[in-house]
Amino acid sequence: MSIKSAFTVVLGATLAATLSSVAQARELYRYYNDEGNLVVNFKVPVEYAGKGYEVINDEGVVIRVVPRDLTEEEKKVQDAQIRLEHLARVEEERLRKWDESLLLRYSSVADIEDARDRALQDLRIRVSILKSNKRSLKQQVENYQSQAADMERRGQKVDVARLNTIETLQADITSTDRSIRDREQEIEQVADAFDMDIERFAMLREMVELRRSLLVQEREAREQQSPDPRR
Repeated sequence: MSIKSAFTVVLGATLAATLSSVAQARELYRYYNDEGNLVVNFKVPVEYAGKGYEVINDEGVVIRVVPRDLTEEEKKVQDAQIRLEHLARVEEERLRKWDESLLLRYSSVADIEDARDRALQDLRIRVSILKSNKRSLKQQVENYQSQAADMERRGQKVDVARLNTIETLQADITSTDRSIRDREQEIEQVADAFDMDIERFAMLREMVELRRSLLVQEREAREQQSPDPRR
């Protein structure tokens, strides 16, 4: 046999094997028609594709399942479920980070209480300073207003600079009042946050103690079940 003939034989065998493999690997589709009859075909008609179908091999084994299209109501339910699952994952991650932070920063509830007291004391000092500044500003306003009243009683015109100073001081008082309210609100928020930390940390400690107790009980139970090698 010539080299050309041998090459032709090999090529033909290769093509035959490839075609056979393709034929064997060809997928079939199984679906129900409008009459409710189960149909197996090499393709799914467009009007049936949205109703769902199965992809099978030539041995009838299901390779994958393509579900039917969802109705608008089902899509809404599915979207709501996805959102709920996302929120649940977000909350789980938030709690995990919170727990890690508590266990890294504190070793006891007393530690958290000390940190709370320091934070609140710092905020209360700021409020005290702001209130002192407000009293000083009010005193300055009263002094300028008294001066202005004396000038008017003497028939003198109150100068613009003095009036502008009074207006500026009153604006500073308004701003200081705002800062005082903000700091007092912050005190409440910080106190609430520390209370939540204390409650969460106490729960974590209880869980740790419970887990440790269960492990001890489990170990004791195993020791009781195991025969004593000395006997």
